[in-house]
Amino acid sequence: MTFEFTVQAGFDFVKSFGDYFNIPVFNNELKIPAHMGEGHIKMVDIEPGFKFVLHHYTLKEDFHLKRKSPAGDSDLISIVFNSNELPATSAVDRETAIEFLKKNGSSIQVASTALSTETIFPANVEVYFGVIGIRRQVLSSLLRIDQVNGPLETILHSNGHFFYHEKMHPEVARVLKLVSEINEQNKLSDLFYSIKAHEMIYLLFDKLLDRDREKQSPVNKSDVDKLYLIRTIILADLGQPPHLSELAVKAGLSETKMKHLFKQTFGDTIYNFYQNERMQQAGFLLKHAGYSVSEAGYRLGFSNLSHFSRLFEMHFGTTPKKYTLAG
Repeated sequence: MTFEFTVQAGFDFVKSFGDYFNIPVFNNELKIPAHMGEGHIKMVDIEPGFKFVLHHYTLKEDFHLKRKSPAGDSDLISIVFNSNELPATSAVDRETAIEFLKKNGSSIQVASTALSTETIFPANVEVYFGVIGIRRQVLSSLLRIDQVNGPLETILHSNGHFFYHEKMHPEVARVLKLVSEINEQNKLSDLFYSIKAHEMIYLLFDKLLDRDREKQSPVNKSDVDKLYLIRTIILADLGQPPHLSELAVKAGLSETKMKHLFKQTFGDTIYNFYQNERMQQAGFLLKHAGYSVSEAGYRLGFSNLSHFSRLFEMHFGTTPKKYTLAG
């Protein structure tokens, strides 16, 4: 199942989606029909130049959502919050859990709408997906920062294309889930949506402000595709550290450009990204896939389990064994 769209002046995602799949829209919301799955998509007008579209559903087929580049320039910024959850079934098969983690990791993306993007929602997975479309001037007035540099300067002032990837931090995922499940009978729902949309922007930019403040390079769709290829290769086998020269060849980038754009986009060096994802997967294997500490350590390439435990404790603030036992 695929839906392609282009964001232009006056574009209404919910109406366009409803027209394409022949689904009625009431009060800027549509219900996913039973033959497609279950859930809803809703659009909220926070204020002029600031819209919030919420997707919460579980679909029966894989769903490809493709945003195409508009013909002209746009000052609209797209902020995508994507959080996927494994089905709440009894026991999850180990390999299924691992593959899900590799391919469907939750994330936040900040991009100029002039840059085409694609998101894939796997079948039978509960999706919490929020998209904030906000004009630069509105975002700038919200943030109220006089001196900007690094990613923020690019987002607010650059004429070039930009794309930033941020981790889906637990507090952001919590807010996204909360706002996706609001009871529409609440008479103050519009105020609630507004407060939570502002909170999500705050939580995101609080993290982006911690990034390096060096000059940013413009990116194009080809660059983004290559960077995600590098990310995919790293995640494919977290038991092996990445070899930069091999990654550069596979991505078709010079090693210097690859390292620069990767850090700019993902906010960390390739090796640090690898180590962080390695620990995240260790936590996932221990908590959700039923691995023992030794099994998880060996799976992720640690021959010395004491070293694995030390790194895990540095990352999570607790030992692997205590992490496994925690509720």
